[in-house]
Amino acid sequence: MNESKRYTDLAVEQAAALLAIDSPTGYTANAEAHLLKTFRDMGYEPVHTVKGGVLVDLGGTDSQNGLLLEAHCDTLGAMVAEIKGSGRLRLVPLGGLPAVMINTESCRVVTKFDGDYEGTVQICNASTHVNGELRSLVPSYDNMELVLDELVSNAEDVKALGIGVGDIVCVKPRTTVTGKGYIKSRYLDDKLSAGILIALAKYLKDQNVTPARRVYLHFTVYEEVGHGGAGSVPGGVTEAISVDMGCVGNGLQCTERQVSICAKDSGGPYSYEVVRKLIAAAKAQGADYAVDVYPHYGSDVEATLGAGWDLRHGLIGPGVYASHGYERSHKDGVENTLKVLVGYITE
Repeated sequence: MNESKRYTDLAVEQAAALLAIDSPTGYTANAEAHLLKTFRDMGYEPVHTVKGGVLVDLGGTDSQNGLLLEAHCDTLGAMVAEIKGSGRLRLVPLGGLPAVMINTESCRVVTKFDGDYEGTVQICNASTHVNGELRSLVPSYDNMELVLDELVSNAEDVKALGIGVGDIVCVKPRTTVTGKGYIKSRYLDDKLSAGILIALAKYLKDQNVTPARRVYLHFTVYEEVGHGGAGSVPGGVTEAISVDMGCVGNGLQCTERQVSICAKDSGGPYSYEVVRKLIAAAKAQGADYAVDVYPHYGSDVEATLGAGWDLRHGLIGPGVYASHGYERSHKDGVENTLKVLVGYITE
């Protein structure tokens, strides 16, 4: 891939732009609008699905052997479940957001009609000098609450602000890119790979590359709750690949600097043929890669298969550490993922 550093930087820039747009599952309209504008500005004609996803046709010759690349722009978050008598808010998670990962994090509550409000997620009775049991408490949604940065002391005060049950809670991403190339943020799952697909589309447009097979992008909006990729598969597609985060952790080979190729996750094995072709593309492009089995993982493309679509499937992504928390990846992982994708669609 020519000028790979340029498109790696573009992918990170695009990911950062998406990360700055709050989009917990169920509250993704602003991210959808951003994607639609981004692709229109590039000269593509994106389609907005009824469900809220964004489909982009990147072109290609063989429309009966199409390839669908799936990434998601919805993220983890929370929802107001109860306004307590104290004026604090009880939360429930949107997607698999562990309570321990958001203790002491700044957030905002997005009301349905009355703007948004800042606050912090805290353990109940969170002062160490008051609560002697604090050090031994394990954070859970039962013993945590959202403390509003507003002058409220009871439920009526909170309701007067326009805050109600069902309002969305967005935990701030705290995005930063270090001088050593590390990318740190909440929601790299999956906005980092969404940025990679944007950079891939820009590469094809800039270099006037027409893939041998038709290539489509689908940015889904309900991946974190399991049905993001269940629909909107264009006709003629025979393969679908989730471009999501690669897992980094004990028992796995992948690092943040590599592209991960998943052979199996909790949903079962991926297509052996697709896995072999992804490895072949990585070798041909000189990409640093690892093949791993993920113990606790489900992907968009498994939702696609579960909905009854007849296709082969695969999963790749840049290595990401501390998934569903304050995540970390690296520009090298982004570059290696881009290399595999370019090799796969130009094979």
